[in-house]
Amino acid sequence: MSKYLNEESITPEKTPRKEEEVEDTVQTNLDTELLSAFDPIKRMNHGFKHFKIHEFNKHPDYYRKLAEKQEPKFLIFACSDSRVSPTNILNLRPGEAFMARNIANLVPEFNKLKHAGVGAIIEYAILALKVEVIVVIGHSRCGGITRLISLPDDETSYDFIDDWVSIGEPAKAKVIAEHPGASGEELQTLVEKESVRNSLRNLLSYPYVESGIANNTLKLLGRYYDFVRGEFQKLDDDDDIKPTTNIQESD
Repeated sequence: MSKYLNEESITPEKTPRKEEEVEDTVQTNLDTELLSAFDPIKRMNHGFKHFKIHEFNKHPDYYRKLAEKQEPKFLIFACSDSRVSPTNILNLRPGEAFMARNIANLVPEFNKLKHAGVGAIIEYAILALKVEVIVVIGHSRCGGITRLISLPDDETSYDFIDDWVSIGEPAKAKVIAEHPGASGEELQTLVEKESVRNSLRNLLSYPYVESGIANNTLKLLGRYYDFVRGEFQKLDDDDDIKPTTNIQESD
């Protein structure tokens, strides 16, 4: 594997040529290799070569500064779904966002005895990194939400998934109560969106979040990425999401 990652493997041939010509040739070769690289390890290695040539080597000052310190403005909660990459859909560069990804982009209520991994992310992002915005991003056709909707009727059981997605039960109950006739894709979409709002409400149970909002140093945003239509929707304007202190957002 090291043969793909060493410096020689990404160095253009030494025949004198224009820099643009070399890069175009390397890009063409990489694109061809990527299309045929069905082996996941080869795909990973080719992807790194592309990054090293077209990003890292082109912006040495940026990455030198980033190596010294990270100062992200965002904490983003997103789903682990491979079709949902905040880095890609929001065109983020390294250093811009502290990321937390899990099944169904869920945020549990504050609890020192459970879900320490999520709590640690929130605590570190606010107290150490001083992020200014927390964004929860839901998405279309979410498998975690599909599982949540099926509970407890589905006879299949999982060691971890069912307990985790149950964090979204309040969202499911709210949708069913307010839309008793909803089913299928409509129900799925409604629960996906309400689950984002539920996670925003749960964030308010964390003392550092509550303090940040009260001091006007932190904002909470909810978004929904529809990868079928290529849309990015706002979900954070319900009054029941917000604490007494209004969260102002400038588009």
